[in-house]
Amino acid sequence: MFYEQDQRTLMLPLPRSPSVDIQFTDVTYTVSSGTFRKETKTILKGASGLFRSGELTAIMGPSGAGKSSLLNILTGFHVAGMGGQIKFNGEVVKPGQKMHRKMSCYILQDDYLNPHFTVAEIMKMAAHLKLGDGLPGKAKAFVVEEILDSLGLSHTKDTKCCRLSGGQKKRLCIALELLDNPPIVFLDEPTTGLDSSATAQLVTVLKGLAKCGRTIVCTIHQPSASIFELFDHTYMLSKGECCYQGSSKNVVPFLQTIGLTCPKYHNPADFVLDVLNGDFGDFDEAMKLASKDPTWRIPPTPLDNAEENPPTVTDENAKTMVLLSCPSELTRFWILYKRNLVQLHRDWASTYIKMLLHFVTGVVTGCLFIDAGRDGSKSLSNLGYLMAVIVYQSFTSVMPAVLKIPGEIDVLRKEQFNNWYKLKTYYLAFLSARIPAELFSSLFFVIVSYYLSGQVLEVERFFKFLLISNLVVVISECIGISLGAILNPVTGTFWGSVLLAVLILLGGYLAILTHMPRILYYISFGNFMRYSFQGLVNTIYGDHRETLPCPTEEFYCHLRYPQKLLSEIGMTDINFWNDATCLSGLTLFIALFSYYSLCHNIKSRT
Repeated sequence: MFYEQDQRTLMLPLPRSPSVDIQFTDVTYTVSSGTFRKETKTILKGASGLFRSGELTAIMGPSGAGKSSLLNILTGFHVAGMGGQIKFNGEVVKPGQKMHRKMSCYILQDDYLNPHFTVAEIMKMAAHLKLGDGLPGKAKAFVVEEILDSLGLSHTKDTKCCRLSGGQKKRLCIALELLDNPPIVFLDEPTTGLDSSATAQLVTVLKGLAKCGRTIVCTIHQPSASIFELFDHTYMLSKGECCYQGSSKNVVPFLQTIGLTCPKYHNPADFVLDVLNGDFGDFDEAMKLASKDPTWRIPPTPLDNAEENPPTVTDENAKTMVLLSCPSELTRFWILYKRNLVQLHRDWASTYIKMLLHFVTGVVTGCLFIDAGRDGSKSLSNLGYLMAVIVYQSFTSVMPAVLKIPGEIDVLRKEQFNNWYKLKTYYLAFLSARIPAELFSSLFFVIVSYYLSGQVLEVERFFKFLLISNLVVVISECIGISLGAILNPVTGTFWGSVLLAVLILLGGYLAILTHMPRILYYISFGNFMRYSFQGLVNTIYGDHRETLPCPTEEFYCHLRYPQKLLSEIGMTDINFWNDATCLSGLTLFIALFSYYSLCHNIKSRT
């Protein structure tokens, strides 16, 4: 499958997919607005149209006309508040129907690309995620090479995504979605931020892809005259209603029929927008006259080189396409797991520096509480050390996750919506790669501070100490993921700090559990810091630990007896494994809640 473009051949190595015509009738879209969202605002008011395969279609209109809203509805990205009917080749598409969504891709206005990977690496990973296991590795590499060459990205293969130009990022986003050869490609403002040369190159590529039999639909705000002529089909919106649909070359003649003449040497696209904004008289009155002659609303005829009988899209062949191109979720899990590992390795600021800071903080903490673990006169200080371990590991796990997740969600939403993988697959891979790295970093802090603070050097006690510390890290990481998914970074950081401060107060150290008001005492049963503190206290002073030595300069050490210390803080009847089990249960609960938070964040935008 090829066509001539700029004296070179654009070849796509994948089989030709079925041609799909998109027809929509009386599409409406209403959103909530006003105080407490009690009022509603209608964005689209009965828009109808037909987008044919083999054509490059541009949805145009002034700001606020409903261009992006219409595109989001056609893609299924927004389904709440919509009305009307959408058909793919005559078959009605239900809101959120996944089978038809799998036959299309949606390239958002912003270029969400992982900055730590090169073009070749991100294309290779996308090929493994999107193409089935039945396709050999060499064949996938050939697909990647051909698509990059077709889109003029071969010379950027070894360039990291963060160093690409705006036009290169746009073309890379298109290349990533072309790997599984979707018959429909939607793009939201693909030329935003590009210069005239990059815009012309991108639109020429899109036009070539359309000539291969695809349905290419994009929104565009104000193209130049030369770019405007490249579009095969133009769909004009004003105030949520269709004002014109047809060939871009017929826009000016159509406006002349309603008494609106485009000035000589004036950009037709600019003139149309001026007309829609009412700069050349009352356009609505002119449209009422034009509505008596409905011929201007007739959709364009198929292109001359289009197939006379394009293949129809049925559930049977759609399912066949999906099954042929989708790897198993287990395969996708391993690919995402390796991707997260590489990302952690290359993100040195949040990985290696964090390890160094954990080590340095461990030294400082150990020196601050030096010999507190084996000195009978420093038992209260040692309790402070145990609480400091919990608080430090909680803060250093929650806050990075709060700041990390919002950036991941942008990439996640794009890839998950375009059927790269399931959300649960990504979540498990993310946790499987990130949590061991967090635990390894925490190990530096625990080992150094544990030794310098003079804790008892017994293997069993140390591993119990390490187990509680690891559970604190995991549960704090999941809390950070939840906050990052629900809130923006600034708000999430604030609420994370407040939440941890409250949990510290109810942790059993600053306020002894037996001295709390009964209602707060019962609330503390839902606090992971309570179980963490109890577990660490039992690890250090439980299991019949012998009496601690009292320094010769001290006359009397009241808390040198472990059982007396436990009695003073109301922890004589605690059991380590009960606390560890409760922590494990809370970890599982919050991990599931963080997954639900991600799901809610993704679905709330669709």
